[in-house]
Amino acid sequence: MKTKTIFVCQTCGAQSPRWVGRCQECDSWNSYVEESVAVASSSASAVRNPIRTNESPVLLRSITADEEKRIVTSILEFDRVMGGGIVPGSVTLIGGDPGIGKSTLSMQVCCSLAQSGHRVLYVSGEESVKQTKMRADRISKKIGDSLFIVNQIDVNMIIDHINELKPTCVIVDSIQVVNLPGLTSSPGSVSQVRESASILTQVAKAQGIALFLIGHVTKEGTLAGPRVLEHIVDTVLYFEGERYSIYRILRTIKNRFGSTNEIGVFEMTSSGLSEVVNPSEMFLSERPKNASGSVVVPIMEGTRPFLVEIQGLVSRSAFGMVRHKAQGFDANRLALLVAVLENRLGLNLQDKDVFLNVVGGVKAVDPAADLPVVIAVATALLNKAVAFDTVVFGEVGLSSEVRSVSQVVARINEAERLGFKRCILPKNNLKSKDIRTKTMELVGVLTVREALDAL
Repeated sequence: MKTKTIFVCQTCGAQSPRWVGRCQECDSWNSYVEESVAVASSSASAVRNPIRTNESPVLLRSITADEEKRIVTSILEFDRVMGGGIVPGSVTLIGGDPGIGKSTLSMQVCCSLAQSGHRVLYVSGEESVKQTKMRADRISKKIGDSLFIVNQIDVNMIIDHINELKPTCVIVDSIQVVNLPGLTSSPGSVSQVRESASILTQVAKAQGIALFLIGHVTKEGTLAGPRVLEHIVDTVLYFEGERYSIYRILRTIKNRFGSTNEIGVFEMTSSGLSEVVNPSEMFLSERPKNASGSVVVPIMEGTRPFLVEIQGLVSRSAFGMVRHKAQGFDANRLALLVAVLENRLGLNLQDKDVFLNVVGGVKAVDPAADLPVVIAVATALLNKAVAFDTVVFGEVGLSSEVRSVSQVVARINEAERLGFKRCILPKNNLKSKDIRTKTMELVGVLTVREALDAL
């Protein structure tokens, strides 16, 4: 078989006949690696296109599109993230740091589907069959009679197993270890990952199989070959959270069959991942009392409101350059809000280091977290504590104005349900006629200064 040498970007999959320092597609540096690929031939073409259909073009208006029936598991948090269940024929990519729970969640999904009578094929490329069985026994007491496990990395053999078993769901753990014998590049390379995922996707679409691919993560925290895989699949799920923390967050990055704003919250236990039914109580369970720089904010993740604690710390800079560090919040946004405090409210932060933390490993991307961040930094500088039964939310502009946010009713109801008595919110949000509260005092503010005075 004739081969040729090319250079492939490990970040986006772009190809070049020679090595280049910076990729012209994604602007990443030193990402090109040398690979040997087979020259296109009739046999190679047969490997690349194992599935051929005889469908002819039809008029779009003549097609009747019924709502796709989803496969529901017993894992409610997983079904929420998937958009209500698993769509037959869909391809889902699950990524996350090593040891964070990707294989554990996949096995729990397999056991749940098998108990419901669905035929499931679990392809383990990194563990033996006995090791996989030990993990399944630890996770589920009842595995079911329709869960099949195979240790295989050859894509052609995997396709043969799929054609033989006719499963409802197939899980490949992981896509970086499987390979096509027709390609000379090593497993895990961009060309192998791209071709393997593409062929398995064709099989899943042609036979209506729900396919799950588990992907490794690079040192930068992104999926290996992210643009290569994310463009091929229908849904991309990321596991977030500290590896040594017991809490895990499953976030949707891409979903062709549902919302991309939903998250699922899990707790890692000795028997696998257990669902966290009430995330608000979990995130606030260890909140300190009378501590400066601590503010509670109701944020929205899709249609789901929950409360998180934002902690701020301000200290004198020991070096010539100040630092603005944020965990779970955009660092550039933090620098902008600090500038608003300096220029619009006159707070002296020019020689201060500012640190911010969103407790629980949550990433607060909701604009409603702006005002709580500002309050956390200001109260940490002034050494003032926010009342323990007070929540704050609102978007902050460059003129220190507090702008209205969406879904204010859901935020207030969630805070009231957990026993909070006072809420600082944008004044324009008080115009909503749907707000009904019996025990909570609502304080509308127009500027950050008014919010600080109200607190």
